[in-house]
Amino acid sequence: MALNPTVARITDKIRARSQQSREHYLRHVARARLTGASRERVSCTNLAHAIAAEAPQDKLVLREVRAPNIGIVSAYNDMLSAHQPLARFPDIIKRAARNAGGTAQFAGGVPAMCDGVTQGQPGMELSLFSRDIIAQATAIALSHSVFDAVLCLGVCDKIVPGLLIGALQFGHLPTVFVPAGPMTTGLSNDDKAKIRQQFAEGKLDRAALLDAESRAYHGPGTCTFYGTANSNQMLMEVMGLHLPGAAFITPNTPLRDALTAEAAQRVLRLTHLGNEYTPIAKIVDERSIVNAIAALLATGGSTNHTIHINAIARAAGIMIDWDDFDALSSVVPLLARIYPNGSADVNHFHAAGGAGFVIRELLSAGLLHEDVETVAGPGLLRYTEEPRLEGNGIRWEPSPSASGDSNVLRPATNPFSVDGGLRLLRGNLGRAVIKVSAVKAAHRIVEAPARVFVDQDDALAAFKRGELQRDVVVVVRFQGPRANGMPELHKLTPALGSLQDAGFHVALVTDGRMSGASGKVPAAIHVSPEALAGGYIGKIRDGDVIRLDAERGTLEAKVDEVEWSGRSLATASVEANQYGWGRELFQNARECALTAEEGAATFGTTTVSRLTASINSSNTTKVNT
Repeated sequence: MALNPTVARITDKIRARSQQSREHYLRHVARARLTGASRERVSCTNLAHAIAAEAPQDKLVLREVRAPNIGIVSAYNDMLSAHQPLARFPDIIKRAARNAGGTAQFAGGVPAMCDGVTQGQPGMELSLFSRDIIAQATAIALSHSVFDAVLCLGVCDKIVPGLLIGALQFGHLPTVFVPAGPMTTGLSNDDKAKIRQQFAEGKLDRAALLDAESRAYHGPGTCTFYGTANSNQMLMEVMGLHLPGAAFITPNTPLRDALTAEAAQRVLRLTHLGNEYTPIAKIVDERSIVNAIAALLATGGSTNHTIHINAIARAAGIMIDWDDFDALSSVVPLLARIYPNGSADVNHFHAAGGAGFVIRELLSAGLLHEDVETVAGPGLLRYTEEPRLEGNGIRWEPSPSASGDSNVLRPATNPFSVDGGLRLLRGNLGRAVIKVSAVKAAHRIVEAPARVFVDQDDALAAFKRGELQRDVVVVVRFQGPRANGMPELHKLTPALGSLQDAGFHVALVTDGRMSGASGKVPAAIHVSPEALAGGYIGKIRDGDVIRLDAERGTLEAKVDEVEWSGRSLATASVEANQYGWGRELFQNARECALTAEEGAATFGTTTVSRLTASINSSNTTKVNT
């Protein structure tokens, strides 16, 4: 199938926009490219330090400086269900590497925090910035320069983007991402959502809530809803950084272990010491970034990736913005309904056909670039296959040609929606994104008086006092990267859902995040510039009529132009967000963070970007509704 004209046009625009920064990145990669085994470039003293504690067999191979050596970077900890299975992976990888004539060393660990644990807590204000800390930790792990390839072990929200950003700084090294897989299915997502809403309405006590949550989150593996963690896994598939079909195999199973071993043996074949040299800088290019956006849209993935994909692209010298997401969303159909965009979990999605089915359908519709490099070899067609055990190894076979459940997964010729359900909003409040794939058509246009808060707990308190029992646009500002690290405001979901179910016209407008669990209530999120940076969300007053029109892509305060232009920006103290729970250590990150549209990155911030200028310009543009 010929490439869709919009996909081709957006790719060309990104390529042209990124020419200088991409060339700059690739020059650095070329300079770092190895000419022999990595260990040849270090002194004998350096090498002795690096291999001193290794097993005799591995030490001998490492001393000979001929065979490739894998650096393992892992997000393991045993508090997080998604990363607990990673404890076993280094031993599997080392055995597999030895069997293939190479070696593997545990290069370093990276922090892995869970938004599910910190949700609504002060620690959540470290969450977004943890991505860049993970990138830095990855760089530290690989800085020893004794590795010829990399295996990145991670799954969840900020961890995979952070690992990828870090790995891209060593773009000359082949890199394979190794997931742990989702936990088995527990309490249904519909039942979980109902119980949360009943608790918010005071109809159930905390014991009932905890019992339900424990039945939903009950064992090793990723949370089974389609939030940021599982969106990460879909993106690693379509970007060609996983082995094909690796994303959604459950932990601690023979197939999962076999895939982990195969990842080690595969990455050894990709080093510059063999005939299939494929560095990560060759895989992550403009085409793979466009593929990532298309797959995100087609599956109704996490809104957090309107931040993370931008930061990942920037790390590879590629400049994208929300206009690219918006344009691609207009032509990429929604092929999957996974909670919160439906009732199914990722295990159901995988059983119905999963990632391989989605990739095949998008390729058949000309909505993905097939001519990309991947860790499985040239071309994306390999990612229309799924793994099966065969003896002690793996064989790949075609993914199902037909959906196993049309309520969960559909072909491109009969999608759930003709567009991807992610929209860019513009207007006199700035730029924002909204995910409408789970929002019913009747709720996609809201015009109502504003009620303004500077903290989600204040909004919840007003809800409990009955002050929001009306048509209302809840505005929660001073939640951006520079204000408090841009925490997710997922605690608001049950309360706002309850208001909507009661028949009120309700929406959320915020310069914060709403997480991968963005659901049925229309939410204009990531409003940029943020209030602390002079964004016009700071001009809203209680009672101002706000119009959110997801159909036309507008977000506007319906205030007289003369009054609006003369209105001063609100101020708020953010001192309380600077101390306690480690927040003191992130002051520099808050001060230098770029806008959400620029990935909220804390790296590469020394120059004023083209994107910042365009966003500031858009703030002064009146959009008629």
